[in-house]
Amino acid sequence: MKVLITGICGFVGSSLAREILSRVSGVAVLGVDSLVRPGSEMNRTALRELGIGLFHGDVRCSSDFEQLPAVDWVIDAAASPSVLIGADGRTTSRQAIEHNLLGSVNVLEYCKARRAGIVLLSSSRVYSIPHLQALPLKESADSFVFDEERPRPPGVSSAGVSESFSTGAPISLYGATKLASEALALEYGYAYDLPVWINRCGVLAGAGQFGTAEQGIFSFWIHAHAQKRPLRFCGFGGRGLQVRDALHPRDLATMVIRQICGPRPAGNTRIFNVGGGLCGSVSLAQLATWSNCRFGEHPVGCDDSPRIYDVPWIVMDSSEAQSIFGWTPQTALGQILEEVACHAEAHPEWLRIAGA
Repeated sequence: MKVLITGICGFVGSSLAREILSRVSGVAVLGVDSLVRPGSEMNRTALRELGIGLFHGDVRCSSDFEQLPAVDWVIDAAASPSVLIGADGRTTSRQAIEHNLLGSVNVLEYCKARRAGIVLLSSSRVYSIPHLQALPLKESADSFVFDEERPRPPGVSSAGVSESFSTGAPISLYGATKLASEALALEYGYAYDLPVWINRCGVLAGAGQFGTAEQGIFSFWIHAHAQKRPLRFCGFGGRGLQVRDALHPRDLATMVIRQICGPRPAGNTRIFNVGGGLCGSVSLAQLATWSNCRFGEHPVGCDDSPRIYDVPWIVMDSSEAQSIFGWTPQTALGQILEEVACHAEAHPEWLRIAGA
């Protein structure tokens, strides 16, 4: 079996490449990357040493796909991963669409021409911002929690947000491009009889992530705390009560491997939440407390100004993935945080390399 990974020199792409190569017998892993992300050159060198075939190319450029050989599966991990893309004053709306939607079109056209299946890595940020902001939450000492005296909306349970939760606009330009890519992938699968899987991922985190304040927040926060860089809680009263769940790419790889190597399950379900779940969730305030215990006290500033696209709580309910693929995350939150902390101690230059 041959597998092509787009964005292979990024944190997620390179992690998946290593896991698939080590865990799937007889697989050949190839990859394409534009190498525009700071730090990606480091991963290119390491992947080449593993015997992975690498191609320099940009998914936004259709002609760059002409050099790529035929494969059995494509894992689309190429994206600009910040929810603020197009609204951050540094990137434009056109760039958001070109990176995350038109790039997906080129990937799908390649799959159509090569008769390849596709695993599209999507995001928890396809879910409706107004609906997430309206969740029946209350403030605890250090996080938002559900107010059990108020009813929960459809698509939300004690396990988190499910695939049936609203995806109504606004969801951010980033979320809109990912949701549109999902729809196109399903249509290509139906029209051209291609196997398609879509994984809506929680916040991916682990050692070696090129974290910034806009994405990869767990890695960025721990590295910044270790280096005594300025940190602040933004929005929602400036107390860091926002909650997210963390997913290790090793666990994502387990899901992907089951999708590309196992028999196709019965039924028409193609979209799955893949996240750390309630046990793998933490607020920024709790993350700050953990970092204080791990590295020593470090003050955190407060800015209660509202930010565009920010939401108070997203925890992924992955019950569907468990039901169909027997998948649950195996890497505990504490293990993820400690792994990042050890990497921060070993690589004090990491924020500079990551362009944070």
